[in-house]
Amino acid sequence: MVTSVTRQVVLAIAAHPDDIEFLMAGTMVLLGRAGHELHYLNLANGCCGSTEQDAATIAAVRKDEARRAAESIGAEFHESICNDLEIFYDQATLAQVASIIRLVKPTIVLTHSPADYMEDHMNASRLAVTAAFSRGMPNFPVEPPREAFNDSLTLYHAQPYSHMDPLGQLVVPHCFVNVEPVAEQKWAMLSCHQSQKQWLDESQGLDSYLQTMRDLDMQLGTMSGSFQAAEGWRRHLPLGFCDADDDPLVDSLLDHVMRAEVVG
Repeated sequence: MVTSVTRQVVLAIAAHPDDIEFLMAGTMVLLGRAGHELHYLNLANGCCGSTEQDAATIAAVRKDEARRAAESIGAEFHESICNDLEIFYDQATLAQVASIIRLVKPTIVLTHSPADYMEDHMNASRLAVTAAFSRGMPNFPVEPPREAFNDSLTLYHAQPYSHMDPLGQLVVPHCFVNVEPVAEQKWAMLSCHQSQKQWLDESQGLDSYLQTMRDLDMQLGTMSGSFQAAEGWRRHLPLGFCDADDDPLVDSLLDHVMRAEVVG
């Protein structure tokens, strides 16, 4: 059904500017160090991320912040396609996400948890899954038009924000990635989002934004039983995407990964 490839390309698909930094950046840095080509996509432009600036102004600010974060790890930056709270699972949005998938031809897609605290995250996850699934379907029209491809693609879901699903149930990942060795680089990436840091510092205290990210990683590190700070991943069912035993994230980061089944 799918063909094997040797080129390793990672595409992170998240909802908003700073979501990649909170949930995925450490893993991306490690994959980049392992020789993978990195791509960075926030579906929404961050236009609702301020109580003081208008939508167009804050969207431009957050685009620049996200671009600098992506460039800091050598990732190719892709433009957002919609406004905040307008990430809808519809044909028009799906056609745009699928077109980016066909352009990048990723071997690994990193995206949100299918169950998270807000609809933008969950819809981004759904769009990423269907766009990846449709990569080899030439009869599905994408915008802008691009040729279909049928190479193997493995898709991984990040932890939900807070490590809880919308009903407050703890989500345990399939594997833990030790991000402590790249903690400073992950911190620096999130620090690029100065507009959000300032907004939350004013309401929650100095460095609250950065400390929240650190606390989430430390919580998952404790859950792993081995790491001080971790990101967590669940591999999407391989049907229609890759071979049953394909697990390129784990295979690429063996020295930094522990599977959940060995915990305890």
